[in-house]
Amino acid sequence: MANKKGRRRRFGAVRQYRSGRWTASYLAPDGERVRAEETFETKKDAEIWLSQVEADLSRGDWRSPDAGAVNFRVYAEKWVEERELAVRTVDLYEHLLRLHLLPAFGALDLDEITAPRVREWRAERLRTTSAKTTVAKAYRLLKGIMETAVDDDLISRNPCRIKGAGKEAAAERRIATVAQVDALANAIGPRWRLMVYLGAYGPMRPEELAGLRRRDVDLDALVIRVRIAEPERTNGKRAPGPTKSDAGARPVVLPAFLRKEVKRHLDWYAEKGPDGLLFVGEKGAPFRRTSFGRKWSRARASVGLPDGFRFYDLRHTGHTLSTRSGATLKDTMVRSGQSSEKAALIYQHSDDERQRELAAGLDEMVRAERAKRHKESSREPSAHHGEDPSES
Repeated sequence: MANKKGRRRRFGAVRQYRSGRWTASYLAPDGERVRAEETFETKKDAEIWLSQVEADLSRGDWRSPDAGAVNFRVYAEKWVEERELAVRTVDLYEHLLRLHLLPAFGALDLDEITAPRVREWRAERLRTTSAKTTVAKAYRLLKGIMETAVDDDLISRNPCRIKGAGKEAAAERRIATVAQVDALANAIGPRWRLMVYLGAYGPMRPEELAGLRRRDVDLDALVIRVRIAEPERTNGKRAPGPTKSDAGARPVVLPAFLRKEVKRHLDWYAEKGPDGLLFVGEKGAPFRRTSFGRKWSRARASVGLPDGFRFYDLRHTGHTLSTRSGATLKDTMVRSGQSSEKAALIYQHSDDERQRELAAGLDEMVRAERAKRHKESSREPSAHHGEDPSES
């Protein structure tokens, strides 16, 4: 289209409607003509819009106006499906999508999810959801999905821009004393007491304990080898697979005071045969998280530990006791099956001999605590024949 001076625009075209307003259009890289979604009051405004599009094209920032017209529900579900995630992570993401993200954004296209909408959604979730950490998890998931949409050139910018919204305020982790671990083991019953001890002095994750077989136990060396993990999904089914990280597959040298506990459990409760599960329920089936959870809650209450003390907190107890017995950070990481990319840890070493020293340190500490407790209890005064012990 020629202007008043007879020059033709080198990019795009503008024209005026009968109403007096102006429109603008241009040929996209794919050869399709793209027309501005809005009309302009003046010709200059239309030309400025074209100049901005031309600048985006020259910088490589241009994207099709229809790129963001992808339904969030469809894109989010595919996003979860295409990632190599642990089954428990898949369960978590599907839970967060179903309860927190899809009700708000499921009917929208990606380019309709704006920063103001995200802020409104988060504020509403914080008002109505008791678990603030859940809101932080949901926000992180939304941000991750939308960041991939940016990488896919479906949207130009991530609408999740609230500083600190994805951070969880970690509660102070609780630890139990040696006496409380013993009390928990006694309270939960003979079938499950070894699980308490391995959770604390292993220290092993629940999904690692679920995957232990008889062949993983070397009673002579007092070593348990963690090979796999069997987390329980929300549908109640087990999902055998690798440990949480490569470091999770490890031999765990147990303190000597557990030898009797391990032998008794193997004799009385573990399934027969090399592949027999180490921990099974009263009816011979793999233990369920829900049924064990009820036993744990009753045992915890009887010991007087707070409701917030989880079975997983036994691991923190084990970390703390190991550190007190002289373990280095690397020792603790090897024992608990943790991995880290921090460069400082590369230069630390923890071999099998060091792990045995660590187990011996735990053994000595627990025995000393038990002996001290026994000594104190034997010294407790008792009143006889109405006498005041303080006067004897």
